[in-house]
Amino acid sequence: MMRSRVRTVIDSEVSHIQIHHKNFKDDFDPALVMDENLLKDSLRSVQGIQSIAYRAVTQGMLSTATGSAGVQINGIKPADEVLVSSLNTKIIEGQILNEETKSHLLIGKKLADKLKVKLGSKVVLTFTDQESNMVAGAFRIVGIYQTINAAIDELNIFVNQQTLNTYLGLKQTCHEVAIRLHRDEDVEQVKLTLQSQFPQYVVESWRECSPETDLMVSTLDQYSAIIIVIIMIALAFGIINTMLMSVLERTREIGMLTALGMNRPRVFLLILLETVMLTLVGVPLGLFLSWITLAYFQEVGIDISSFSGAAMSGFGFSSMIFPEFPSSSLLMVMMIVISTALLAAIFPSLKAIKLQPADALRQ
Repeated sequence: MMRSRVRTVIDSEVSHIQIHHKNFKDDFDPALVMDENLLKDSLRSVQGIQSIAYRAVTQGMLSTATGSAGVQINGIKPADEVLVSSLNTKIIEGQILNEETKSHLLIGKKLADKLKVKLGSKVVLTFTDQESNMVAGAFRIVGIYQTINAAIDELNIFVNQQTLNTYLGLKQTCHEVAIRLHRDEDVEQVKLTLQSQFPQYVVESWRECSPETDLMVSTLDQYSAIIIVIIMIALAFGIINTMLMSVLERTREIGMLTALGMNRPRVFLLILLETVMLTLVGVPLGLFLSWITLAYFQEVGIDISSFSGAAMSGFGFSSMIFPEFPSSSLLMVMMIVISTALLAAIFPSLKAIKLQPADALRQ
């Protein structure tokens, strides 16, 4: 689930790296722009960049006959945006923007449902230009999109960059540059390169653009450790129950062995060895069955939408989960299971060596 969330953040929401004016994110002032031509010339020479999208961004109000809502207006170049955020794949009704049309708009499904608008509906956008004057423009909805993250669908709308720049009184400038890389591993290296080239701007990776996702990823190991501890406690009780029943069912046999001369350390090792043998058989068999199960569901996925509803999309997670076999932590898990089994076998073994031969034979 976390890997899927990270891919969503990178591929659909913020891209690998974003560039802004140093103070732009403080209040989204339209006057805080960047030179798009300068950025284009410099970014061409940076290794590792796959695609780039230049955006004009401002905040305003979207009004319809049925209501209004605060929105973030993103002025995009459709051809570039498709390569960075795959916006075209998220259109569920209508079509993506056309660069030749000026007054077309894309709206998220959740916002469209909230304002009760549909394809072809006319809306009015109100915002401030670079001189802090109120401006308004009429737009027609030509497409409705839907992403995994419902919060983004409710906030963001898309228009053509040239149209938005005209309303803002801007020329060949932009407020945001979204950069998609060939490899996830190159994020920090490319970020450092861009910071050295553009010291006057702020260069942020996806971790800084989406700090809540970075926090979830960084604490994932802690969550996993807690889950493993809970599973191991359940495993320990299961082993104790199994081995204790084994000792109680063979009380007479253990008493006979003791009466024939088997000392207590050997009885202790007998029970412990039985636990080890059960573990050595059970662990590989369990791992094999897990691998087969996960290999199947990794292809078809697990759909939890029937009971999760819209809760998952509210947090930016997909309701379709594709589990993965944890090959990297396989050895660690095996060692933890074997250690837990051996520790759990101590109590039944102690129970066995405390049996008195005479009492045991009378059972």
